[in-house]
Amino acid sequence: MKNRLEYIAFILFSRIFQLLGLKASRNIAGFLAAVFYYLIPIRKKTVLENLRMAFPDYSETIIRQIAFNNYKSFAIVTIEILSMSKFNRDEINNVSFCEDPELVLNKFNEKNGLILLTAHFGNWEYFGASLSSQLNLKFHMIVKPLRNPFVDKWINDVIPMGISVRRSYQVLKDKLVLAMAGDQRGPEEGIKINFFGKQTSVYTGPAVFSLRTGAPILYVLAIRQPDYKYKIIVHEISQDNLPEDENEKISEVSKRHMLLLEKYIRQFPEQWLWMHKRWKH
Repeated sequence: MKNRLEYIAFILFSRIFQLLGLKASRNIAGFLAAVFYYLIPIRKKTVLENLRMAFPDYSETIIRQIAFNNYKSFAIVTIEILSMSKFNRDEINNVSFCEDPELVLNKFNEKNGLILLTAHFGNWEYFGASLSSQLNLKFHMIVKPLRNPFVDKWINDVIPMGISVRRSYQVLKDKLVLAMAGDQRGPEEGIKINFFGKQTSVYTGPAVFSLRTGAPILYVLAIRQPDYKYKIIVHEISQDNLPEDENEKISEVSKRHMLLLEKYIRQFPEQWLWMHKRWKH
């Protein structure tokens, strides 16, 4: 019953946003943030705890300001994602601009396969749809299924996405593009790295795929601008001077891409998704 009610609400909001149009819908993001921050505080405790851990020197006033802006950012992302089904190709292309598209194309043309690594930052769905369309290059996405199977099916119908991890190696062996988010918390017994000064488990999939196939990793983030367009930044994750031990290699590559993410979170803290327990273990 809970899943069905969530699905009905999901569809209802999608229809409302599409009727209002994207610009008008974004204007109510602040109202939605206030509802889910003050009146129905979903994961508010987790968000505040995470921010206090990441920014121990910040005052409580600043922490709460970032937290509210984070809810507003998430509301904007949700509105944008629920509006995407009505976008044509020109509209998809125009939601973002890439700083260095040549780097992506050059690495793809090296014919070693290519890993595009992102995070739940800015609008991570826009990154995949818009950059793929602009470059006329298919991205094979690894996605984690949503808890609600009805919403998961709707998302998969509206936004083509998802291949299983089992097929990921084949994608890279076929010299294609594999895209994934790499900021999830890893298993408790897994490799741990320093993130915002705290040890935490890390998702090692990107490093493992890269080291075992020779595919380079490009770190890609879609950063929201004041006009709601997204600047897509691209950085290659260096694999120079890696240690000899395989586990240490995986740890070092993981550390390098997480340090890059931390750099951008510090610049735009409201644009990262703070709603999961990143430092649980």
